[in-house]
This record gives sequence, C-alpha cells and structure tokens, in this order.
Amino acid sequence: MTSDDDFDLDDLKSAITSANPRPDPATREAHLRLASENFDNLHDSRQGSPEAARHTDNAPQRGFIAGVTKMLSAFTTKGGLTATTAMVACGVLFFTPQGQEIWQGGLPQQAPTSGIESELDTAVATILENVTVGAIGTTTPRGQDLAFEAAPENGIGLDVIAPAPRTSSRQVATGLVAQPDMVVAATPNTETFANEAPNGLSITADSPVSTFSIDVDTASYAILRQSLNAGQLPPAQAVRIEEMINYFPYAYTSPDRDAGLPFQPNITVTDTPWNPDTQLVHIGIQGVMPDITERPPLNLVFLIDTSGSMDQPNKLPLLRQSFMLMLDQLRPEDEVAIVTYAGSAGMALPPTRAEDRSAITAALNNLRAGGGTNGQGGLTQAYAVAGQMTDDGEVSRVILATDGDFNVGVSSVEGLTDYIERQRDSGTYLSVLGFGRGNLDDATMQALAQNGNGTAAYIDTLNEAQKVLVDQLTGALFAIAGDVKVQVEFNPATVAEYRLIGYETRSLAREDFNNDAVDAGELGAGHSVTAIYEVTPTGSPAVRNDPLRYEDNTVAADTSGELGFLRLRYKNPGEDTSQLIETPILQGDAPATNDIAFSIAIAGFGELLRGSDYTGDWAYDEAIELALEGRGEDTFGYRAEAIQLMRLANSLSSN
Repeated sequence: MTSDDDFDLDDLKSAITSANPRPDPATREAHLRLASENFDNLHDSRQGSPEAARHTDNAPQRGFIAGVTKMLSAFTTKGGLTATTAMVACGVLFFTPQGQEIWQGGLPQQAPTSGIESELDTAVATILENVTVGAIGTTTPRGQDLAFEAAPENGIGLDVIAPAPRTSSRQVATGLVAQPDMVVAATPNTETFANEAPNGLSITADSPVSTFSIDVDTASYAILRQSLNAGQLPPAQAVRIEEMINYFPYAYTSPDRDAGLPFQPNITVTDTPWNPDTQLVHIGIQGVMPDITERPPLNLVFLIDTSGSMDQPNKLPLLRQSFMLMLDQLRPEDEVAIVTYAGSAGMALPPTRAEDRSAITAALNNLRAGGGTNGQGGLTQAYAVAGQMTDDGEVSRVILATDGDFNVGVSSVEGLTDYIERQRDSGTYLSVLGFGRGNLDDATMQALAQNGNGTAAYIDTLNEAQKVLVDQLTGALFAIAGDVKVQVEFNPATVAEYRLIGYETRSLAREDFNNDAVDAGELGAGHSVTAIYEVTPTGSPAVRNDPLRYEDNTVAADTSGELGFLRLRYKNPGEDTSQLIETPILQGDAPATNDIAFSIAIAGFGELLRGSDYTGDWAYDEAIELALEGRGEDTFGYRAEAIQLMRLANSLSSN
C-alpha cells in the first residue's frame, strides 16, 4: 500500500477491490437491509427518528476522508479492513467544525452531494460494492475499538479508543449487527452555575446602604481559566468577579498582633480606568497570620466521589495526586480518614495519624471509580467519623471531592444545606473541591461550602492543587474570624450613585448586619479579601438617573469630605457574639499600589467576560496594560497566568 501522502481515493478503491472478493448479491442485499434496520433502531432509541437527524449545508473538511484513508492504511490484515469498512457500511455519525451533526446512514444517503461530500459518497459506494459482509466484529487487529468522537471545537474527531471490558466482538452472530459502542456520541453538558444578575446602580438618596458577606472562594476563576485554555469563552453565569479578584494573594497592611484584631481594613479611592467620571472605592481586608506552630491538631475526613463518571484522568487520578500533595503539610499528630460514596458509602480508611503516610497513600491508590452515584449516607458517615475524631480544642473538617454529582444520601439541595447548617454548629466545617467538567454542579458546590463555613475550589491541574492544598492550606483550614459581614453607608451629599462589583450571591439584607444568627463568610489565617465599589460623585456627568420631580432634595450639609462609612462585623473563633470595626471612607488622591491596580484590572476582566455595559469602550487591551502595570513581584506566576488568559479572551472574543 502507498504512503499517506500518495494515498488518494482511487488508491482506496483499488486496495479495497483487490483485498476482497466480489460478494454474493443476495447475501449483500440481506446484510445491508439488516444493517440499515439495526442502525435505524439504534438512532431512534438515542436521538429520535432518523428523519429528525440534523443536516448541514456546510461541507465537512477533507480531514475526514484523510482520517478514513489513514485509518484504512494502518490496517494490515483483511480482518481489520473488513471491520473498518463495516463501520462505514453501517453508518457514521460525524461532526463538522461547527459541531453540527451529519448522519450518513447505510441506506439511503441523505447529505448534500456537492464537493467533498460527493467524493465521500463515491468512496462509500465503492466500499459497499467491494466488501464481503460476513461474520465480522468491531475490533482492529490490535484489539482496539473504533469510534467517532464528537469534537465540535476541533473539527471531525476520528479516534481509536481503548477497549472496555466486554464479550469479544468475535462472538457476534454472523451478519452485520450494530454494536452500541460503534458510535460514541457527545456527552451532554449538565453544568449549572451559582450566580445572580449583575449588580445594578443604586441611587444613594434612595438606598444608601450596601451589605454583603465576604467571599474567599476561588472556583469561578479556575473554571473560567479551564474554559479559556480549552479555547472557549466561559459561560457568563460562571463568572463571579469577587472570586476572580480574591483568587490572588495581596499584601495589604495587616493589624499589629498586639492590637488583638484578626484583620484590618485598607481603603483607597482611585479613578475608574473605564470611566473618567466615576471613582472606585477599593476595600482590602488583610487577615493576620498567627503563629502556626501553636495551631491545634487537625482532623480531616476526605469524602470522595468514586462513581463511574470519576474514571477520567482529570478526575479521580488528579484527585489522588492532589490529596497526596496535602499530606506533606500535615503534622504527625493530625489525623486523616477517607469515606467514599458511589453505589454505597464506605470507609476506605479509618482515622489514621498523618505520620502513617504509607497507609494513607495506599488507601488513596486503592480508590477505584465505578457504579452509580446513589450514595447511601456518605455525607452522614463523613460527619459521624469527624465527630469521633474530634477532641476539645481540635479542628475538624470534611473535604468533599466530586465531579458534580452530590447524591450523597440526602435527596435535595435544600436537605443538604439544612443538614450541613446543623453540622457546622458542632464545629465541623465543610469544604468542597470540584474536579472535571461537563457535569460540574457549581451551584450546589457553592451552596454546600457557604453553609458549611468552608471554601469552594475547582481543581483543574496539579498546579491548582498545589495552590489550594499546599500554599494556602493554613488559611483554608484555620479561620481567624467567622461570619464576617461588610456594610457601607454612602453619603448622598458626595455620592449620587454606586454599584458593588460582584458579590451578587453574597448579598445580605440591611438588617442582617446586626443579626448574629445570620451566617456569613469566614476569613482564614493570612488571607485577604477585596471588594470594589464604583461610585458616581454628585454632579458628575456620569450620573445615569435623573432626580425625581417630587423628591425631597434636602440633604444635610456635609463638609467632612466623607464618601461613606465602612462597618465590619465578625466573630472570634468559638464565639457567638460579633465584634464591630468602623472607619470612614474619605476622598483622597492616594496612588494605587500594584495590588490595587492588579485587582482593578481583574475586576475589569470579569466585567468584559460578562459583557457588562459599564465598561464602555474599555477593552481587553486596556485590561492587559493595567494588569501589566500592577503585576509586581508575582512570586508564583499567578498574575502572569492571568494576563495570558486576558490575551486568550481577547483573541476568542474577536473571532
């Protein structure tokens, strides 16, 4: 057979003709009729009637025929060639570069017959006329299954995939029988994201108070990074700007340890890069880093999803590697237990001291994915184990790791959150780690972490596991302040309008601020939190709302220059009564530090990804320039990576 470069359709016809004897017409007709009926039945059961199959006016790329040609040329035995041509004889579901399906049934041909499709039809017709259809299977000479995989973003995907354990295809009865694994359809995307409509403008005279809970989750940033690296803009619902901003560490001024405060607010008022007629009120909260040598013993329960959907390289294998990275951060007296859930919950590792690393590593390596996700009390068992491990003064946390299916023994999201709220009062907190894409239930992940006094993170690479479970482990597991709430009262004499950038899912009612029974976010050791308001000064041409005709325009004289007043409430660990911190927001011309400039660039990046109309003509180029100005030292390269993501988004948005 000739080389790939010289091989064309004439060669294909010739090779097939010479490799196979002419079939008996009656046998051929009977087998083709059976093949057509089988594939019609298969298509009906999976996608509706064959008539409902979608067609496209766009011709597929020549890469498809080249792929078929290359595939055939790789087979050196008659059996392999026969198996391959049988697939073409039966029918092929392939995808165009635009992701549109064309069903090429064995009988009849329905697709347009111009251009390359005519060549494809001619090739298929030649194969049908020159292949003996008899007792055949669906395996190549190397025992691999053939499948066409959907690759909507990358054109036609023709892959040879590893075989799944099953009865040998050589046991298939004589005749062309369609096998379910001959065509691999695209996996449905069932992802859901937790978000609300972006915050709009508030008129200060009507609603001067803004209240929200802090948020130190990072899942949104990692999800959008994975999307961009895969060549796709992220769904707008996946973009939570506060999580993008707070993904990065900042070095705001922290309080003196002798002051007894867990954190200190840092307020800066600066110009808005996308609107010269507004200003940004930048609030940075920096938590103290206590002496970690004095930290209490830590009890961790890994609650791991081992359902069949976790059997992918970026799921269970990555999960194992991620948890093994964490082990180096534990002390000998810390304890680890592993609970799994799939068809049923189980104890993969009883409470084990961290010094017995070999036992923990062996338990992680023995995890296998399989079965459904009908967990029978996985979460209940995990909390029960955590309770047994905890002594006075120790810190316990359940870490739930999953690809999105939260069927862990409680039937609804409401039931889950209610249960977790009750459990957090016992002192055991819950953090959630997401792995993989496609069925990621981000909405439930956020709800569980928020109600469990924990954090939600998405692990898409081992680098991200290093950041979350190694570099920032102390802050993620040890809270220095609980139920941290932020409230800003704006001065109507100086601020006409304002809007909070992000924090849509963390909004609180005004009265919730002083209600210690209302849950809010936790601040970890050494962590920082950033919030940014865009404010429109009174009299600015950027004011969007006209004054009301019958509005009382009497405003108390205010010559202090205050834009507003910041209040913070928090609880010390183990306490039920909150403490209050207050400070005015003053007008000023303080220059923006690198941290402030970079966080504003990330806020603008998020606005662009969400398609905000507040950024005007400001675009990715300006966001990149501002981020470069604020990149600073960037020890771990997080900011450089973000700038590259901005560049990717810029390219993808212009296509």
